[in-house]
Amino acid sequence: MSELKQRGPRGLVIVDVQPTFCEGGELAVAGGNAVARAIADFAAAHRDRYALVVTTQDWHIDPGDHFAAEPDFVDTWPPHGVAGSANAELHPALAHLAPDAAVKKGQFSAAYSGFEGVDDDGTPLADLLTAAGVKQVDVCGIAESHCVAATALDAVQAGFATTVFTDLTVPVTPELGAQARTHMREAGVDLRASITA
Repeated sequence: MSELKQRGPRGLVIVDVQPTFCEGGELAVAGGNAVARAIADFAAAHRDRYALVVTTQDWHIDPGDHFAAEPDFVDTWPPHGVAGSANAELHPALAHLAPDAAVKKGQFSAAYSGFEGVDDDGTPLADLLTAAGVKQVDVCGIAESHCVAATALDAVQAGFATTVFTDLTVPVTPELGAQARTHMREAGVDLRASITA
């Protein structure tokens, strides 16, 4: 823990915790609702650790061939995170989160990483974190194997010391989760339970 503190101010990036990715949603991930509640509890208990708490959302207006009638679930997907729909909003568990910033991504193309998103003023995630003095980012959300991993990998590329809380995320499948964790470790992402941070 002392090592983490020495790295400077921290940001919490909560990735795509939306009903569209939870049980009952268009692209549901098993365990999504439970993860949403766990993230809400963690953020409420540890808000004072963070210089910035930011959420990301898939917010698809017309993402082209990202949507498909017969998706392959690799490059194409059924419609999800449709801009303006109830299932594209933040999960109800986060109703009291009041994030410091919120970014939306994928309006007109596929977008997995939160670093592809911008806030309502058009400011990219990296700039929001930098403006808040953040040096380290803690990442959680849905799904570990896709948007969480992509966000964490981009955070490393952007120069942030990056941690993914393994108990505050869930993969699409165990196999894809294992692959994502391997890629993240190789890139220098610290994988740990939130209780150890």
